[in-house]
Amino acid sequence: MNTLHISSGPHFRDRWTTSFIMHTVLLSLLPTAIVGVVVNGLHALFVILASIVASVGSEWLFCALTKRKITILDGSAAVTGMMLALSLSPSVPLYIPIMGGMFAILVVKCCFGGLGKNFVNPALAARCFLMISFGNAMTQFPMAADGVTSATPVAQLMAGKAVNITQMFLGTTNGVIGSSVLAMLVGGLVLWGLDIIHGEICFSVLGGFTLMMALFGGQGFDPKFLLAHLCGGGVVMGAFFMATDYTTSPVSRLGQLTYGCLIGVLGALFRIFGKSADSFSYSVIIANLFTPLIDMYIIPKPYAYRSRAIRLANGEKPVPLFQRIPKPVIALTLITLLAGVALSGVFTMTKDTIEEQKLAANAASYREVCPDAETFETSAAANAVLAELDGVVYGTSFGRSYINEAVVGKDASGNIVGYVISVTNANGYEGEIKLSMGLTADGALRGIAFTELNETPGKGSKAAEPEFLNQFNDRNSKQLVLNKGGAASADTIDAISGATVTSAAVLNAVNAGLDFFHSVMQGGN
Repeated sequence: MNTLHISSGPHFRDRWTTSFIMHTVLLSLLPTAIVGVVVNGLHALFVILASIVASVGSEWLFCALTKRKITILDGSAAVTGMMLALSLSPSVPLYIPIMGGMFAILVVKCCFGGLGKNFVNPALAARCFLMISFGNAMTQFPMAADGVTSATPVAQLMAGKAVNITQMFLGTTNGVIGSSVLAMLVGGLVLWGLDIIHGEICFSVLGGFTLMMALFGGQGFDPKFLLAHLCGGGVVMGAFFMATDYTTSPVSRLGQLTYGCLIGVLGALFRIFGKSADSFSYSVIIANLFTPLIDMYIIPKPYAYRSRAIRLANGEKPVPLFQRIPKPVIALTLITLLAGVALSGVFTMTKDTIEEQKLAANAASYREVCPDAETFETSAAANAVLAELDGVVYGTSFGRSYINEAVVGKDASGNIVGYVISVTNANGYEGEIKLSMGLTADGALRGIAFTELNETPGKGSKAAEPEFLNQFNDRNSKQLVLNKGGAASADTIDAISGATVTSAAVLNAVNAGLDFFHSVMQGGN
């Protein structure tokens, strides 16, 4: 007797199996992997292999321990391992991809039911886990040519510096292993041409990101500016390989367009207003969480009818929108509103105290960098220029640097003994860096003191340690230069190893202050 397997519809038939699709995706990632290994060296190959082996091995172990069917031959674990490896720095220790692969498979995939049941992209979830747990190792990107630790092109863009778009497109600059946009496009377009991935997602991600960067990026529709941002920060990888995961993306075309635009918009907002140089992963994961909601409210028409039209035709009354919203969503919304009100109240009560503490910190930093002064007086010339600036970025060569205040230090007899300039630079790795810099009467830099420094502990926070801070003492230069490993000179400041972004932000702030002094304040009040 033949056994009949009966299940509810709908039923789909396709000549492509899951195994075929996964192995095709794996092959489409090979060009990127090859370029990454050729450019970055043999260690990049070890990172890729370690990630794939850890991912596949974790799935095999889980299936064996839970006595489930071994599914490693479908290729999904290998794809996860490959995508995770391509999103890592080529210099990470091998324990990083191993732990990432295990987290992606065991926690994000297997613990939620296996293939097709994960709620976010496993490779991206693992990458975010690694960024949170091993931030120092994950953010060191050595230049392929000389091995010197350096900022990624996107970090340089966010610091207001020029980048080489051609190198970014080819993948020959510093960055993750899978930084070759050309190779990613080759693999992604092949998948699109085979109809394995949906163009609605890919191109809406790129379109939404580009439009938002053009509108709010500060450079308008400048092609070089937009191309530089498109070629960096994992935008292309996210659009073609991460966002298109079947399980975590919507099923309808309109839903896919909405989903892709959401990723692009969030990615651009994080790039413009965020603190991290590579935050595109978070935009994809956030959109993954919205996928069930998108599928709930954006439903394809079955045979030209929507469920609401069918209910109305049967005489059913429409259910108000508020009643259709799940109760947990309402509860979480109310909790969020209450928490917001509470936090707002706390902020209002402590606002004056916080301002007093900031003023005290500023005064202490002024005396630290200009100890000979008995009093500090405002500078009429500086105030006039600051009024004209009205809070905008100072100059065009110092990144996002702002002059907060400039005062004149005088002794008990009223003689000028120095100047203090307060500068903020918004290009720190974790946000704004605010410092006070003291200058002698003839313009020599006496030193700097931080009033706000929230950089990564053990990394960017080293800017406040004497080894870096004392380099600014007694410097008689109109402009200082960041030294990333070359020979030191009278005008160079050695960068903090593994924290070039922080080092560059501090240097830009100091150079902005030096320029402001020599242009506005030198010679008197």
